[in-house]
Formats: sequence, C-alpha cells, structure tokens
Amino acid sequence: MSFVLCAAAAYLLGSVPFGLLLTRLAGLGDIRRLGSGNIGATNVLRTGRKSLAALTLVLDAGKGALAVLVARRFGAEMAALAAVAVVIGHIFPVWLGFNGGKGVATTGGMLLAYAWPVGLAALATWLAVALVTRYSSLAALLACVLAPIYAWLFTGDGMTTATVLVVAALVVSRHCGNIRRLLRGQESRIKLGR
Repeated sequence: MSFVLCAAAAYLLGSVPFGLLLTRLAGLGDIRRLGSGNIGATNVLRTGRKSLAALTLVLDAGKGALAVLVARRFGAEMAALAAVAVVIGHIFPVWLGFNGGKGVATTGGMLLAYAWPVGLAALATWLAVALVTRYSSLAALLACVLAPIYAWLFTGDGMTTATVLVVAALVVSRHCGNIRRLLRGQESRIKLGR
C-alpha cells in the first residue's frame, strides 16, 4: 500500500499543468492552442512572456525534484518509483485527458534530485546542444539518450540506471513528431523574442 500511495502522490504532483495554469492566469488563454500545443516552458516562451516561461520551467522542474526528495525519506525504491511516477504524471495528467507535456523540465528536476551528477551532465548536454543548434527538442532527445549512460558511469547502480532509462524512454517517446520534423528540416528553433 505504501508503494501505491507513493506512486499516486508523485503522479498527482507531476500532473499539475503549471504552463497551462500560468498562461491562463496571465490572461493569455489556453497554451495548448498556441505553437506546438504543448504545456511546457518552450511553448510558453512562444507567448513572448519570458518570465512566464522561466517560472513554468522552475515549477515543472521543482515538482520533479520534490517528488523524489520526499519519497527518498522512505527508501531508495520509493525514490525510484516517485521518479518515474512524477514524469508519467506530467506526460499523462488525468486533468487534461492524459495528454500533457513532454516531460523534459520535470525529468531535469527529477534527475538533479535523484542522482545529481547525472542531472548536471544531462543539463550540460541540453544546454550545449540548445545553444549550438537552437533546437530544444534535439537538445532534449540527446540529453535523454545519454542520461542512462551517465547514470551507469556516475553511479554504477543498476536500479538508478534502470529508472533513468525508463524515464528517458518515456520522454523520447513523446518526441516522435519532433523527430519527424527534425529529419524533414521543419522543426522550429528556440526564439527569445516575440
């Protein structure tokens, strides 16, 4: 029962759609009708409100970290379960018909709390690729592909590596459309202006 409660709590925390809530509170309407239709920080940035995008990023990452930090008090298995469940909650939130974000920021926050060297390496990968290419999706994909490798190199722990691998696979699976657009040269780049 404790595992069920842990998974449910992490899932519900992950399912809070901060990007959608913040843009609605700011009077910008439904973020799902803009740009990629995603509820994450990259799409919020397309509104031209950098502060809202930054706050979305912080809150989405924060819920990933919070789930792991609380669950870790009850053991390593609980932390691993919460790490997966919080990302599933963001990607498949019950409040939005199980159609949420892509889980990149939430995964980033989760990784920093779950295995900080892995989180830092994944974050460095994302930043490097995003700065060079200005493709947020490509940066996320490469960071996710490399994260399980970082987990094995930095921790040598099977459970940690498996947890990171499961989460990375979830995030990559949400980028199928981005992969197709990248291959066709039609993916939109990060723009800091309106």
